[in-house]
Amino acid sequence: MNCIVIDDEKMARVIIKTLCKEVKSLNLVEEFSGAIDAMKYLIENKVDLIFLDIHMPDFSGLDFIKTLRNPPNIILTTSDSKFAIEAFEYDFIVDYLLKPLELPRFKKAILKAERKTISTSDAKKKAVKTKENDNDFYINIDRRLIKIDLPSIYLIEAKGDYIKIKTETKDYKVHSTLKKIEEKLPKTLFLKIHRSYIININKIIDIEDNSVLVKKDVIPVSRSKRPELMKRLNLL
Repeated sequence: MNCIVIDDEKMARVIIKTLCKEVKSLNLVEEFSGAIDAMKYLIENKVDLIFLDIHMPDFSGLDFIKTLRNPPNIILTTSDSKFAIEAFEYDFIVDYLLKPLELPRFKKAILKAERKTISTSDAKKKAVKTKENDNDFYINIDRRLIKIDLPSIYLIEAKGDYIKIKTETKDYKVHSTLKKIEEKLPKTLFLKIHRSYIININKIIDIEDNSVLVKKDVIPVSRSKRPELMKRLNLL
């Protein structure tokens, strides 16, 4: 983890630099005697961890924290324990070390930071995977599960006991109901405009009276659905 230390006491910075050398996963890239210079550095540089002193002249550690838009993990270092409760109101503060710093306690703080980094990384990966899966839509045809890219669907039509799904490249016929299909579609992209039709609102070409043109299909719009349709469109 790339880290920096912000502390107005030179000896405190020397001690943290020495402790960092005892932990292989740490790479101390810069040190600062004040928060202002650190703020300028972070505008152009990204770090994984900050060792931050709370008591500093002019600009305290807690004031510095409030300026951060995308804060990395922070380990607070101070000789005063009274700020601990306030400090832990921030999720990115992983530990609170009292001076003088000692190696065993320092290593425990680093372990917390590493676990937090892994947990955050896993959460981001899961979010990306979930977002990717949001575009996946599976239909059952002849006992085969076929994946369809949701944005490629422009029209879904009810035909008796079957549903016709029209995409950019191919049409599919599925034994289902329009209601069941509608429940699985993202409402931000699709809208049921008639008892027999669901459309992809991004694929609308033209609207005239009580009908819409989606690709080459002219689809009727129910009177009750028209207000919702007009509300969803990005009108100038």
